[in-house]
Amino acid sequence: MTFNEGLQIDPNRVSGGGGGPGMGGGLVLGGGAVGIIVLIATLLLGGDPGSVLGQFTGADSNANSGSVKTPDHCKTGADANKYVDCRVVLTVQSLDAVWSTELPKQVNKKYVDPKVTLFSGQVNTGCGRASSAVGPFYCPADQTAYFDTSFFQELKDRFGASGGPLAQEYVVAHEFGHHIQNLLGDINRAQRDPQGPESGAVRTELQADCYAGVWAYYADKLPAPGSDQPFLKPLTNNDINDGLSAASAVGDDRIQKASTGRVNPEAWTHGSSEERQKWFLSGYKTGQIKMCDTYSARDLNNPPGLK
Repeated sequence: MTFNEGLQIDPNRVSGGGGGPGMGGGLVLGGGAVGIIVLIATLLLGGDPGSVLGQFTGADSNANSGSVKTPDHCKTGADANKYVDCRVVLTVQSLDAVWSTELPKQVNKKYVDPKVTLFSGQVNTGCGRASSAVGPFYCPADQTAYFDTSFFQELKDRFGASGGPLAQEYVVAHEFGHHIQNLLGDINRAQRDPQGPESGAVRTELQADCYAGVWAYYADKLPAPGSDQPFLKPLTNNDINDGLSAASAVGDDRIQKASTGRVNPEAWTHGSSEERQKWFLSGYKTGQIKMCDTYSARDLNNPPGLK
């Protein structure tokens, strides 16, 4: 998968962030594999989850903190094909273009751009202070998606995901999926039912996977603003497999098995590897938001877009 080289990048679409005191608690969604594995291991092995969750409530942390500047070196699609931070920025612009078109068209809802912050070590958020240990996440309180790009290498080296570009872009698109849920008023369902194989938390995460698939359906078809070319060159089967590998890598069953040697569905918060892949495909094969209704699904292993 590659971006069309001539597309222009707006580096100011994202901001840089660093450490600082927290600003209060709140619901945080979409924490990546690093944070999930730490939290699951803590819960299953009898530890204190407060020591982990404190990273979101302004608790002290010994994690190194560093500021990330606005990526001014990102100019064109060629840079996005070469540098991971530029890839995040152009993926964000692609997501904006797709959702600003499809959200009004499909569900009659205006799209409002989320904020996007790149950080290193720790970052100050509307949901409190977060560290890189939780991976990428979305904070509804400030409508911001947060990314420490070092996570993408961790996803590959530690959890076995593909190092392909679409694996990285899937992560960005998943966090934007949480923003779409916020705009549609669904995001609090995760908090009301936070754990278990059929829980609201799992359904919320699987829906964000499906929304990532909806983005992928349009990203190589919808012309970029001011251009007659789409953001992405035509996606191949290998590209889609890259995205699926990332979805699989952060499945609850796979992470539990790696961290504790056993699988406990009652502790799931994100869904199984197979479910995450299937819901991504439900969005990708149809491009339809209505095919992402995980909350009404009777069987999470059989998304409507794959029937």
